[in-house]
Amino acid sequence: MSNVRFDDVSLAFGLKPLLDGVNFSVDAGERVCLVGRNGEGKSSLLKIVSGDVVPDSGFVRFQDGVTVGTLPQDIPDATDKTVFEVVAEGLDEVGGWIARYHELIQHADSGSSLVELERVQAKIEASDGWSLNNKVDHLIKRFNLDPDKKMNSLSGGWRRRVLLAKALVNDPDVLILDEPTNHLDIPAISWLEKQLIEFRGALLFVSHDRSFIKRLATRIVELDRGNLTSWPGNYERYLEGKGKLLEDEARQNALFDKKLSEEEVWIRQGIKARRTRNEGRVRNLEGLRKVRQERREKQGRAKISLDDASLSGKLVAEASNISFSYPGGETLIKNLSLAVMRGDRIGLIGENGTGKTTLLKLLLGSLEPTEGTVRTGTKLDIAYFDQLRSALDPEKTVIDSVSEGREFLSIGGKDRHIISYLNDFLFTAARSRSPVKALSGGETNRLLLAKLFSKPANILVMDEPTNDLDVDTLELLEELLTAFKGTLLITSHDRYFLDNVVTSTLVFEKEGKVQEYIGGYSDWVAYTGGFDELGKEKSSEKSNVVSEPSPAPKITQEKQKAETAKGKKLSYKHKLELEKLPAQIESLETLLEQLQEAVGSAEFYNQDHELVSEKLAELESIELQLNEAMDRWVELESMAG
Repeated sequence: MSNVRFDDVSLAFGLKPLLDGVNFSVDAGERVCLVGRNGEGKSSLLKIVSGDVVPDSGFVRFQDGVTVGTLPQDIPDATDKTVFEVVAEGLDEVGGWIARYHELIQHADSGSSLVELERVQAKIEASDGWSLNNKVDHLIKRFNLDPDKKMNSLSGGWRRRVLLAKALVNDPDVLILDEPTNHLDIPAISWLEKQLIEFRGALLFVSHDRSFIKRLATRIVELDRGNLTSWPGNYERYLEGKGKLLEDEARQNALFDKKLSEEEVWIRQGIKARRTRNEGRVRNLEGLRKVRQERREKQGRAKISLDDASLSGKLVAEASNISFSYPGGETLIKNLSLAVMRGDRIGLIGENGTGKTTLLKLLLGSLEPTEGTVRTGTKLDIAYFDQLRSALDPEKTVIDSVSEGREFLSIGGKDRHIISYLNDFLFTAARSRSPVKALSGGETNRLLLAKLFSKPANILVMDEPTNDLDVDTLELLEELLTAFKGTLLITSHDRYFLDNVVTSTLVFEKEGKVQEYIGGYSDWVAYTGGFDELGKEKSSEKSNVVSEPSPAPKITQEKQKAETAKGKKLSYKHKLELEKLPAQIESLETLLEQLQEAVGSAEFYNQDHELVSEKLAELESIELQLNEAMDRWVELESMAG
């Protein structure tokens, strides 16, 4: 049974139809993800369901008694209301009485407040409000919130937790979420996923976070040029089906255009070539022209390219035992030693406020460490994504923000007109003349990318570059960064993006500890178990450490791990891992033997010092990987046996 259903619903702002007679429904228990390009109308569709927008035509029908809860895309400005008051607001009028009762209980020190307390208590009792009060208490405890905390004292992630509790407190049948992971750190996203999986109602959400979509969605619905297409199943099935649909559409359009072209040639042959014209054929041609005119073409894909600068020096930055803390604040970074070499692709992950952006500034030399030293390399042409945000003047046009007074830009050794260059980032000529303040979040990020890539660079530093980008632009950015030959430093909460782009990860752990791991986000989770829902890292016993290799594990440690693993069920994923490990161990052993033989030769230390250092570091890394692979094999064998 459908909780909500659209019947021939249409909506347009100006001349552009966002919804063109769509039919759509969400059934009880479904988790439906709405995807599509920025500006297609996804948020407007959600607002129709929530009742904030009325469609131009058609009907929106709800099953009798269905209630709707909403988690908005933008977090409202923080106020001095308490957490309890905000959560209770989700219960409408009775929620206001409950919140007032809670406030009076905290300040029951005068005769007048006692009189009002009795009055409010009577209203709560008359509306069976005590059970609702228990719901507020239950959600606050479940979400690990402090009921008396002021909203303006909480971070964005914690305020979003409060708003989710507010949306859930009335037990909605349909929960609507618009980009719920925006500006959340990875622990908060993992926590949110857990809460939503446990939610028993229907879920309708918009997201560009592919890991989030994969974890939650039971159906994908795409909004494309005013039409909705439903794709039952997971995200992979959607991608496969979407690819086939676009191929069919392109083939049909090509056949149509060929027929139209043939008819246009026929009509132009004139009287000499044809004594009498076929009036039916003429009318048919007019119909073809009208259909072609009304065809809504799919928005083109952004054509982002990067102009590589000359190579930087081999060393980009070297930190030696650095620590950093702001005056009167906690230590963000403690005793970190790290070398960033040319070509490294490093991702930084951790909770908001743990020091990721601070470390970037330390490595770039724009901030001095409290202790230790940072040495930067030579020939560094740095492009810093985050710095451009503050450099954008909201009153300037898109053109002026990128061109800096130039009509032509030099991109890849060729001159490009500024309008042509901006068109690569999906800005039309008209949109290019719009002020920055009129842009959407996705358009602003595309503008930042256009500004970033308008100059050559060999070091890319990107602080949360994926916020508000649609999936198509994200995928193109991934391709670009993968092909980039320089050095890459990225902070991001987009787990899928990190897996596709970086080759090593700096994880910000507790008490200022920063640890480096081989691989992306998923590799780190496989090594350590990742963060728990409070943001603290789980056991890092199996961590694949790069910066400070640990000695080979002792036999007693292996036995201890094996004992711990006993009784655990071997999952399908673990079985596959166990099957691959022997070949991986054999390959590592062969490589280790080759390196040991090379290092042991008499001529080895007569080579260039840098080459010697590289080989020794590689030997140490392979030894570490082999030890860890052996550990993992023992652990999984114990689980299987």
